[in-house]
Amino acid sequence: MLKADEWCAQQLGYRFRDPALLEAALTHRSASRLNYERLEFLGDSVLNFVVALLTFQQYPAAPEGDLSRYRAALVSSTSLSAVAGPLGLGDQLRLGSGELKTGGHRRDSILADSLEALFGAIYLDSGLDAAAEVIRRLFGPRLGQLPAAEALKDPKTRLQEEVQARGLELPQYMLDEIGGEPHEQWFVASCEVPALGLRSTGEGSSRRRAEQEAAQGVLAALRRAPQEK
Repeated sequence: MLKADEWCAQQLGYRFRDPALLEAALTHRSASRLNYERLEFLGDSVLNFVVALLTFQQYPAAPEGDLSRYRAALVSSTSLSAVAGPLGLGDQLRLGSGELKTGGHRRDSILADSLEALFGAIYLDSGLDAAAEVIRRLFGPRLGQLPAAEALKDPKTRLQEEVQARGLELPQYMLDEIGGEPHEQWFVASCEVPALGLRSTGEGSSRRRAEQEAAQGVLAALRRAPQEK
C-alpha cells in the first residue's frame, strides 16, 4: 500500500508541505483526539463554494433553484463517497479498533467526511486555488453527467413526495444519538414510515446530513419493496 503522501500525490495530484495536515485529514475520531473533524468543517465550506462556482459556470442559464440542486447533488455524502471510494481513500484512513472491526474504511459517511477534511487541509496548506484545482479535477467529470434538476431533489424531499403520492402520513424523523465534543459533534438519526413498516438510520456531521442519509435508506427500501412482494 502506498504511503499517505504518495497516495495523495498520485490520486489527488497534490503534495502537502505540512504532513501533519494530511495525517489529521486521514484520522478518524475513533483513533485520536487529533482527527479530521475540524478540517471537515472547513473543507465542507471550501467544497460548497468551489462546486457552486463550477455549477454557475457550467449552467449559465440555470435558475437559482436548479443550481442549488446541482450543487447539493455533487456535495452529498453519496456523491462524496462515490468519488472517494475509487481513490482508495478508505485504505489510507486511521481508524480505532472498533471502526476497523465494523468496516469503517468502507462506510460512506466516513469516506465523505474524510474527503471534505482533505479539501480543508489542502486549503490550509496552500490556499483556495490549490483546493479548487483538486476539487475541479475530482468533480469535473461528474458535473457534466448530472441529470435534470427536477431529478435531483434531496432524499427527504423525494421521500415526502413519494409517501404523499401514496396517501400516507409524512415520514417521521428522530435524533437517536449525538456524540463527540461540543465543537466536534456527530449525529445519528432515524427515518420511519410506520404505515409501510420501513425504517432506516443515518449518520453525519450534522443532524441534516444524518436525516438525509436515513431518508435515502428508506427510499431504497421503498423501491425494493414492490419487487420483494
